[in-house]
Amino acid sequence: MKIVLENLTKKFPSRNKKSKDEVIAVNQFNFEIPDGKLIGLLGPSGCGKSTALNLLCGLLEPTEGKIYFGDEDVTNLPAEHRGVGFVFQNYALYPHLTVMKNITFPLENLKGKDKLTKEEMQQKAIEVAKLVQLDGLMDRKPSQLSGGQQQRVAIARALVKMPKVLLMDEPLSNLDARLRLQTREEISRIQKETGITTVFVTHDQEEAMSISDLIVVMKDGVVQQIGEPQEVYDEPKNLFVSKFLGTPPINVFAGKVEKEKVWIGNDVVLDAKGIKDQEVYVAIRPEGFILSEQKENTLTCHLQAVEVMGRDVSVVAKHSLCENTVIRAIIPSENKVNTASKELYFELKKNKVFLFHKETEERL
Repeated sequence: MKIVLENLTKKFPSRNKKSKDEVIAVNQFNFEIPDGKLIGLLGPSGCGKSTALNLLCGLLEPTEGKIYFGDEDVTNLPAEHRGVGFVFQNYALYPHLTVMKNITFPLENLKGKDKLTKEEMQQKAIEVAKLVQLDGLMDRKPSQLSGGQQQRVAIARALVKMPKVLLMDEPLSNLDARLRLQTREEISRIQKETGITTVFVTHDQEEAMSISDLIVVMKDGVVQQIGEPQEVYDEPKNLFVSKFLGTPPINVFAGKVEKEKVWIGNDVVLDAKGIKDQEVYVAIRPEGFILSEQKENTLTCHLQAVEVMGRDVSVVAKHSLCENTVIRAIIPSENKVNTASKELYFELKKNKVFLFHKETEERL
């Protein structure tokens, strides 16, 4: 099912009774979600991603704009008639019901020509339970399940009606690191097997990048960038996107362009052909550093520590013009760092360095 959002906007009254200013949670959201794709809505807390999900579901009415499922305008259609499956952050399972009863619950509310017999409901529940690998646990209650199993029950319950669209609101946030990794792989597998258009909300950029076909990065209700995960990582449109994606985070320096050269302090680090003289932010991905023995045309940093990670080495350093607490440079483990030296020299990989306008923070 293709989803089209046209100028989608949601405003809430101000919590300050003396203020008449409205809070804009989602602002002019335009996007076409292709049929059968998994979309990651990504951003910090309060950026509007969950509000956007609730607008898609029909739990909230938009202040402005339109929502289309295929060619059908569903903007004013009640949630129960949209054919949407919703997986909540806290699972929202019925504690007194078995796994079977939790999964079949949405089917019990079907009426008219859609009404099913008890045997048909159980058969559908068993089919979807196999899909999420819950068969054998159907007689248990939620309290007898692990967190990952409870999450799979919530997904099964959302899938049992075979919805046109599956919406997931931070479904992995309550799981530990190992379960989170396992469950996100399960979500990706289930989505591919069912082919249901899925929108997945998270503030964890690693989750979004690992399983999404497309990611939407949001800030303060405004879409910052839409694209394939690797494309957004490699070509961020602004400073916010570059800082939000990546672990360890990107290293941001106060710099300048002068005579088509990029300067960080007294170091000339790159060419900047065609860019006029100005102050800039110089953002360098951790993997964009190359350890050098020369001081010329390199970035000089002060060594703090070397963290061995097996395949790679994380060099922790400092620089007075870096806004990060420390610089983290990821280099191959075969590179030997002279820990006796107080200074390090780095050449920079051009494709891992981004220049941003000092005022607008847009990419140059």
